[in-house]
Amino acid sequence: MNNSTPFAREGYPFIICSTGLTFLLAVAAWKWCSLVLAAPAALACVATLFILYFFRNPERTPPGDGHAVVAPADGTVIVAECVPDTPLGTPALKISIFMSVFNVHVNRVPFDGTVVDTFYHRGKFFDARDGRASFENERSGIVLETAGGVRLAFVQIAGLIARRIVCYARTGDALKRGERYGLIRFGSRVDVYLPVDVQPLVKLGDVTVAGETVLGRLA
Repeated sequence: MNNSTPFAREGYPFIICSTGLTFLLAVAAWKWCSLVLAAPAALACVATLFILYFFRNPERTPPGDGHAVVAPADGTVIVAECVPDTPLGTPALKISIFMSVFNVHVNRVPFDGTVVDTFYHRGKFFDARDGRASFENERSGIVLETAGGVRLAFVQIAGLIARRIVCYARTGDALKRGERYGLIRFGSRVDVYLPVDVQPLVKLGDVTVAGETVLGRLA
């Protein structure tokens, strides 16, 4: 499940196609000294650079604290509150992280545990910052049970631009905190649901780093 390549594996088809198109346009523009082809070649080069940037896949180091729950995504905290309706079937602390197109979009596991349930719902594509996104947008979720029997959930949610959710995890998989488990393209959010007695260690507006920023601690 871990993918340590410089770019997320889902990005390689885009990278290859855009690089190839850029090369062909550049060669054609040079061969025929064509200003008409030079502009498309420049645009293709810019698009290639953006694709490389978007699908970057940096290494991350989880904190040494074994009780720490880490952020599953790079982005900005837009929700940090207790809510009654959750994938856990009980009230929970909900922390939502919004990912813009400029954030790393590789998602990471918040805590060690075993996948006891997964779900996928087709839906709408509201802006990921919209409160309706958690319940009405297309989404893919995981319910994880820790060695101590505590359950938490994390849900990848498609946004206004994002139209593709990738989740590698399956029911029964043993996941490790900080490892890569999926990706969303292009712009989205991830909701995390923790037991209500967990004290949030982030607040609205905080910037998170997937696999490293601590959202809270499990007893």
